Amino acid sequence: MLLTLFAMRDAPLTVTVKSGEHEGTTILVLKGPLTLQNSFDFQNDLAQHKPAVLILDLTESPYMDSAGLGLLMNYYVSAEKNGRKLLLAGVNQRIRALLEMTRVNLILKNYATVAEAEGTGRTGGSADGA
Repeated sequence: MLLTLFAMRDAPLTVTVKSGEHEGTTILVLKGPLTLQNSFDFQNDLAQHKPAVLILDLTESPYMDSAGLGLLMNYYVSAEKNGRKLLLAGVNQRIRALLEMTRVNLILKNYATVAEAEGTGRTGGSADGA
């Protein structure tokens, strides 16, 4: 069953916190869209997590609007200023198009899977954009 863009936008966002394979790595698994409607709650979630490496698993996130993207960029800037990393994993075509259109794909590292992000999060390896 295909969801319309309207239905996607209004779906709830749930966030599950997982520890990464390496000490200092936290994974936030997002299920649902990251939009203006839920960005304030997600911003509070993000503020609670300041690991050396934060991986956002977007595998189950079908949609992101400009407010969600702005939120990620704000976290990225804060993380970089404080010697931390923000990595994305599992981005779908719709979100990838947003990242490319805004050229944020040149700033935020995106990996096909969480495992790939974890493998490079420590070494600073480059994303393959898969």
